Amino acid sequence: MHVEIQSFFFILIFTHHQLKPYNTFMLPAVCDCFVQIESENEVPQSLADGLFDGNHLILGGGSNVLFVSDFHGTIVQMCTQGIDVLEEDGERVRLSVAAGVSWADFVDYCVSHHYYGVENLIGIPGLVGSCPVQNIGAYGVEVKDVISKVIGYRLASKKAFELTNEECRFGYRSSIFKTDWKNDVLITRVEFVLSKKEHFSISYQGVVKELEENNLPLTIENLAATVKAVRDRKLPDITKIGCAGSFFKNPIVDVAERDRLLQQVPNLVFYPAGEGRAKLAAGQLIDLAGLKGVRHGDAGVYPHQALVIVNYGNASGTEICDFYRFVQKNVFEKFGITIEPEVNVF
Repeated sequence: MHVEIQSFFFILIFTHHQLKPYNTFMLPAVCDCFVQIESENEVPQSLADGLFDGNHLILGGGSNVLFVSDFHGTIVQMCTQGIDVLEEDGERVRLSVAAGVSWADFVDYCVSHHYYGVENLIGIPGLVGSCPVQNIGAYGVEVKDVISKVIGYRLASKKAFELTNEECRFGYRSSIFKTDWKNDVLITRVEFVLSKKEHFSISYQGVVKELEENNLPLTIENLAATVKAVRDRKLPDITKIGCAGSFFKNPIVDVAERDRLLQQVPNLVFYPAGEGRAKLAAGQLIDLAGLKGVRHGDAGVYPHQALVIVNYGNASGTEICDFYRFVQKNVFEKFGITIEPEVNVF
């Protein structure tokens, strides 16, 4: 049940709003106030009117949140639309994309226009405005590789900002928006610079194998379709099974720790992560801990990808939270490695 309040022309405000349709775990939580902003022009006035002054959460597509309980405060979702070409020449294009554009639609747009750089990120749920926060990545590509600028407002000061790529302080599944500026930004636009010349990232062997087995020439369309096919085989359909994609971050350890684990796990999967560091595959550790497919009630580890925790139907947020901590505990006891969640818990 909700009550709609007439406010601004391009802002919808609901009270006591059900969040189940707005989180991919499909958890039945309620927030005190739910706000959808459909025009960037309304943001300065909403800031001036104190919309963000109390407890608040900026929600993207709801694909990276776990609601353990009702949210006592205001949840704001940017629903703005638009993809604008700012600059274009024979080699590259610079795009300005509204925060409310779905990431899937943006990738489809880039693939159809032969703008290279985000095709490996196909199939990731969420909105464009959320992508810099988490520095989303998949199949050898991170969004930081193509972002040139992030635009929005600081909520405490109510002032506009524009950050360059370097100023965003991107890291592995991290950015300034998750650290120093956490809970203090409303992103309104993201600018991307993409290549118009063929430029592919095919370091992921599963994708290379799929292309070869299907005798597919390397084109942007074929690479995007292949990544999507590989991804779909590993991950559940979020319209049918509740989940947040990869639940855990891949742990980064020093090489001494990696070498210690190699004694225990000779086939350990790892990747370079800077000088003296290595990134491990959390999914492999969960699998080797014997947890793949394990289920406690309606919370479980997905049988086809150990990195994914799922809600099979009626698990509560608390049950999913208890279950992911159970997975953490078992992995630590077996390997001495702590795996941290990517998902934000509320």
